Amino acid sequence: YRRLHMKETRLSKFNQTEIKAMLGSYTKVLFVRDPFHRLIAAFLQGMGISPSFSSFVQEVLDSGMRNGSVAWKPLVSLCRPCLIQYDYVVMFGFLRQELGHLLRRAGLPGGSLLPALTDSQVQWTYRWLSEQMFSELSAQQKQQLSRFYRWDLAAFPFSSSFLSD
Repeated sequence: YRRLHMKETRLSKFNQTEIKAMLGSYTKVLFVRDPFHRLIAAFLQGMGISPSFSSFVQEVLDSGMRNGSVAWKPLVSLCRPCLIQYDYVVMFGFLRQELGHLLRRAGLPGGSLLPALTDSQVQWTYRWLSEQMFSELSAQQKQQLSRFYRWDLAAFPFSSSFLSD
């Protein structure tokens, strides 16, 4: 397709026939992360103007689905896992294991191309951060966040998420 090699062309710019042909010919990989961890990362990167995590969460909830940043919008609204048949779903926190498998499946040497990833350390850090920041939220904010991310929590195995019921 003539537009295939254009810089950052959105899938929505193609017609249905082109979309079907492209999606059928690519290996589709989706990287997912616990939505609460995504919120923490966005807050720590200064994506909001809030002085506290609780007020940042309130900004996110007030912005809703339409006006929200891709940094914290629900994944299902961004990557459409029900419409696109992804070949691999790689979860943050298991990157070393899953990326090694993915590289081997692609015929590449899995271990030598990967940077040093310390998944267990990352998981421990986010568990600790989650406990601290979740305790700052009101019961209403916790409930609203669980509702805001309900489709992500249903679509992906975030069983240990603080937002899971």
